Amino acid sequence: MNPQRFLPFLEWLPLVGPRALRADLMAGLTGAVIVLPQGVAYALIAGLPPQYGLYGAIVIAVIAGLFGSSRHLVSGPTAALSIVVFSVVSGVVSPDSPEFIPYVITLTMLAGVIQLGLGLARLGGLVNFISHTVVVGFTTGAAVLIASSQLRHFFGLDMPAGESFATTVYLFVQGLPEFNGWVVLIGVVTLGTSLLVSRFRPNWPSMLVAMLAGSLAAFVLGGEERGINMVGAMPASLPPLTLPVFSLETLRLLVPGALAVAIIGIIEAVSIGRAISVKSGQRIDGSQEFVGQGLGNLVGSFFSCYAGSGSFTRSAANYHAGARTPLSVVFAASLVLLILLLVPGVTAHLPMPAMAAIVLLIAWKLVDLRQWRAIMGVSRQEALILVVTFASTLILALEFAIYLGVLLSLMIYLHRTAHPRMVPVAPVQERSGKPYRNAAKRGLVECPQLKVLRLDGSIFFGAVDHVQSVLEGLSRSGYRHVLLFGPSVNFIDVAGAELLAHEARRFRALGGGLYFASFKDPAIELLKKPVYLRDIGENSFFHTPAEAVATIFPTLDRPTCVRCTARIFHECERVPRPGE
Repeated sequence: MNPQRFLPFLEWLPLVGPRALRADLMAGLTGAVIVLPQGVAYALIAGLPPQYGLYGAIVIAVIAGLFGSSRHLVSGPTAALSIVVFSVVSGVVSPDSPEFIPYVITLTMLAGVIQLGLGLARLGGLVNFISHTVVVGFTTGAAVLIASSQLRHFFGLDMPAGESFATTVYLFVQGLPEFNGWVVLIGVVTLGTSLLVSRFRPNWPSMLVAMLAGSLAAFVLGGEERGINMVGAMPASLPPLTLPVFSLETLRLLVPGALAVAIIGIIEAVSIGRAISVKSGQRIDGSQEFVGQGLGNLVGSFFSCYAGSGSFTRSAANYHAGARTPLSVVFAASLVLLILLLVPGVTAHLPMPAMAAIVLLIAWKLVDLRQWRAIMGVSRQEALILVVTFASTLILALEFAIYLGVLLSLMIYLHRTAHPRMVPVAPVQERSGKPYRNAAKRGLVECPQLKVLRLDGSIFFGAVDHVQSVLEGLSRSGYRHVLLFGPSVNFIDVAGAELLAHEARRFRALGGGLYFASFKDPAIELLKKPVYLRDIGENSFFHTPAEAVATIFPTLDRPTCVRCTARIFHECERVPRPGE
């Protein structure tokens, strides 16, 4: 048994030396500066006190870093996962209820157990079944929900939390005339500062500078005397030990949402890990990342953490800062812990509208308009998946939106595979060797007696009805000879073999035949079994269409060949023309 499978840090630990430690320390410092404003903002999105965002940046980050496969992935609270956590738990208990935080902790534990179980079962490949289009649509919808949840803080409105998107928008429009101008000014100052710093000083921590500017503006304007609410101070303590709620009723209520949190979390982590590995050259083990994320959330749930995952911003910054090993994450977590212990009151002077402005910026960065334009422009089916997933995040519960998007993706995929293209092809006359190409697309003439069809897909139980209807349609049109050209066919199952054997018998009874050319050996292995071969015929398989035509041509109706003007095959040249 390979110990590195269960203790992956044993693989990179020998790489640690003075240079690597210095590089990891500097990367950790950069990561700590970035995660401070983000952690507080994400906790706000999840409906939690600010310190909960930092707890995750300490515990989950370290555990996931040590037990994951990526050397640069930084885990902890993320924007998309924060809004999902809030959506799931607020659907069970009110955000103002004393049970809200214990339920969030329990949800985190359940998500960690699911992720860990999938990782130990080596099911990392499951993430590949969730299409990129679903992720784009879901992330955009989550961004809109995040933005709408902060409108009350940005405009200083008295609005309840945890309402649906439609209700939130309605209450916002209704209460907008009563907005607090001083509150809006703080938000605008924070937004403007962040945008200016990003534009003119891109190497500076723009969010941290913007938070400082917003806090200074609030102090100058009079703070709470102007109706500007503050985030409040954090307790000066280590992440406290907590115990999830283990009642069966609570677990029953939270399991469906925990599955969604687990899925979204591993999608984020594996996608980000793979994206950075393209630059770093490191190979990422998806199943090991499941284990790392699962352990991080499971252990974190006993230290007051809410569900976390990989962060693209912090991971990219970690890589570009020169991190060599996951010790950079350990250093970043240690610095955050020192801040939490030594200066916990820093958030007491942080105005809520400034935090709302930071959250709005985070939400905007989640929206990828380039991906939207690309998807909407290339495929109607993908566009449908994108729009349905996006709309369902705003209308349905978030956890069901991801399920709906995945279900729709699989349905469209199954529809595609159940209707493989059967393209009429013909030889290209002007080229040597006469390769076969799409007849309709190139305007090529086809033989009136021998139909050549290129199969673009496998023949399995789901595609049997479609293939049969096409072949029956050809026989009704007068064709007695059909040649299937199958270089793209990967497999034929029992249902497909039964169909082809039946169609071969039927075409033979009509005085013709069903033939196969250029099929891969694994694809036609089943057809050559005695039970099917006696119906199909041993002489029905050919390496190339030209070889097939040479064998089939003598069986075609001679008078029809004499009258034919198409003359597309090499063999046609030997047939006399009318009157000759």
